[in-house]
Amino acid sequence: MENQTLVTEICPTTTQSWVKNGALILDVREKDEVERLRFDVPNYHHIPLTEFEDRFQEVDPNQEIVVVCRSGGRSLRAAGFLVNHGYPKVVNMKHGLIRWVEKGFPTKGDVNEVLPASSSSCCSTDGKTGCC
Repeated sequence: MENQTLVTEICPTTTQSWVKNGALILDVREKDEVERLRFDVPNYHHIPLTEFEDRFQEVDPNQEIVVVCRSGGRSLRAAGFLVNHGYPKVVNMKHGLIRWVEKGFPTKGDVNEVLPASSSSCCSTDGKTGCC
């Protein structure tokens, strides 16, 4: 059985700190998803998960990388792939673009793409429920 390394996950708030320190946001959503709504960050690269195995070398293995998608599942797979291919500075953003939008972080496009009509969040405004 092959040894595999677990992927560290960070929340969107922590991702903001990584972005401010120059980390790359690596979006693995499909092209049509990105066309409708994308992260508005300075250091951004898009490789759809369906093309990932053929294109992952486009990313500098020495750079800090936060892998992202809509909800955190696809990005977790891609982050694991990178870690197991020798990329030492890779994390997954848990909860994905959905939580990023819920937190009010910068995007370009229609946020209704990821928010249901009656958006419910773990982040309450009553101060009783916490989240990152």
